[in-house]
Amino acid sequence: MPKPLEGLKILDFTYLLPGPFGTMILSDMGADIIKVENSESPDIMRLVPPYVDDISAVYAHVNRGKRSLSLNLKKPEAREIIYRLVREYDVVVEQFRPGTMDRLGIGYDRLSEINPSIIYCSLTGYGQTGSFAERAGHDINYMALSGVESISGRRETGPVLTGIQIADIASGSKNLVIGVLSAYIRRLKAGRGDYLDISITDGVFSMSVFTAAGFLAGGNEPARGDLLSGGALYDFYATSDGGYLSVGPVEPKFFSAFCDCIGCADIAQTGILNWSNKERVATIIGEKPLSHWREVFRQCDACVEPVYSMSEAIANPPISERDMIVEVKMRKGTPVRQIGNPIKFRSGHYYAPSGGAALGHHNDEILATLGYGESKIRAFKESGSVGK
Repeated sequence: MPKPLEGLKILDFTYLLPGPFGTMILSDMGADIIKVENSESPDIMRLVPPYVDDISAVYAHVNRGKRSLSLNLKKPEAREIIYRLVREYDVVVEQFRPGTMDRLGIGYDRLSEINPSIIYCSLTGYGQTGSFAERAGHDINYMALSGVESISGRRETGPVLTGIQIADIASGSKNLVIGVLSAYIRRLKAGRGDYLDISITDGVFSMSVFTAAGFLAGGNEPARGDLLSGGALYDFYATSDGGYLSVGPVEPKFFSAFCDCIGCADIAQTGILNWSNKERVATIIGEKPLSHWREVFRQCDACVEPVYSMSEAIANPPISERDMIVEVKMRKGTPVRQIGNPIKFRSGHYYAPSGGAALGHHNDEILATLGYGESKIRAFKESGSVGK
């Protein structure tokens, strides 16, 4: 059966994590993607160790299934190559500061003249408008400016970093995918393209549902220490051997089951919001090793689970049972394990079968499909318009 997005053609000018992760999702589901990189200054994700077949494992993951075209976009000949490609492609995704693509001659206005049905998506930290549009930023900055970090962490110690890039992926990558597919569906119906302005900070702010929604409706200024940020029994608890248990029995029936399982049935009626019980709960959990509590809560339906290491997460349910580890081939044929596609279809589990390629690996192939002969391709490389 064809993959869901077979036939969708995308030119990908993104780099680092947010854009490439988003276009990887589209690649997994069948989109034909050409990743266009600067031949003079390629994506620095290529430098992140470890390496497989001389390619960064991280780069190979977030760029799997994509073909690599290396161009010097400051050269007129390189821009002409993009103009030819855009006649045949559906979507352009870019991740530069506002105005950069316009200065290179490949902004939305220019490319929509060539292909009026083009869908053009610009992903930035702060959007295309406003006083912050030109500012540089990373995940930590977007989280801070969205207000999310003012309610994250502990009252005693302040904001906290997480082990994953929440803003980049949950806001940037995912909203890129939602926006592109929405525009594509409308184009299938109405026949016209569109321009998408996606701000990662906007997206993070929009996720603060419990806090911002209440505040905007007239509630108090949100602060650290509410129900879901350590202000109640909902929290992580250390075990006697240095492990941790995640305790999240918010609903009364789960809280009652939790209290029974730790031998504190007497506090079941006080509820998870009762801060005064926290020290008692922490003491009880801290008296036994994690292995003890894993066994206790294996049979207890109370929203309590151990904090796994990466190796434990991969080896145990639910991850081990959900086809979330897949094997793809690098260009030299070396197999490498990667994270699978979390979007499952009845018709199949779709993911791109090849890892991200070496810089410019597909230059000759792509240029040949545009009608350029060997002598012209050689001339492009000699002039520096195309990477060698």
